[in-house]
Amino acid sequence: MPGDLERIAQIDDPYELLRAATERLAEAQQEVTELARLRRRLIQDLHAQGMSYAQIANAAGLSRGRIHQIRHTGPAPEGAFLGSGEVTVVTPLRPDPTSDRTYVALDDLTTGKRLEELARTFDLSVGYDHVALDGTINLNRAGLLVICGPRMSPAMQAAYDSDPVIEWERDEVGWLLRDTGTGVEHRSGQEDDPARPYDVGYLGRLARPDGNGSFIAIAGTHPEGSLGVVHLLTTDIGSLWGQVGNERFSVVVGTEYTPDTHEPVRTDLLTPIYRHDQAAT
Repeated sequence: MPGDLERIAQIDDPYELLRAATERLAEAQQEVTELARLRRRLIQDLHAQGMSYAQIANAAGLSRGRIHQIRHTGPAPEGAFLGSGEVTVVTPLRPDPTSDRTYVALDDLTTGKRLEELARTFDLSVGYDHVALDGTINLNRAGLLVICGPRMSPAMQAAYDSDPVIEWERDEVGWLLRDTGTGVEHRSGQEDDPARPYDVGYLGRLARPDGNGSFIAIAGTHPEGSLGVVHLLTTDIGSLWGQVGNERFSVVVGTEYTPDTHEPVRTDLLTPIYRHDQAAT
């Protein structure tokens, strides 16, 4: 940090100096946020292991009051489930049949917006990107939250194919999610006769193609499934974080929704939360 400050202070061009100072300040603010999140998480972990706050304070050379303050203030540790610093919400572009333009479907826009709102509650910065019309997307980046199924993108299809437990399949009825451990198929209620307001979705953390990290993948067999996954995250992200941390995993989510508004009213885990490191052994 002192080296950066000295380097920036020596810039002669005032506009370049202003730009560099602004960029470094934003980076510093992100670092402070993530350090505060890490500090709060460590205190929670130590307390969960059986240490009292007084013992933690004594071992860390801090007051008990300071430990309690850290425990109850700052960004929640479970925000790390989504990423750190800045995350990028990715939605697919679709062709406009009446023009040469592209657009993001309203359902995808709604799901992406709610994911953004969730990320911001954890003091994460949020950017946006899109899966191109031909399905291309650069997955070799940190902090990606991708809302896209296998149909829209060969890159995402390849990523889903790396899942050792849950498979996407398509038959004459439609898309389904198969738990390969049990053989159970999970389908949308929209394919039932009569149809019912129920959908299934995928939530997982998958490996990047370059092997240097992972990203969050969200998709429903229909848009209601994706929205249901985000609804689950907003209500139960702490439990998910506690079970998988930053490890790769996948789970199938069932969503009941209102027929008129398509808003989720109930979500359930239809499979265990499969950690991929354990599934591979």
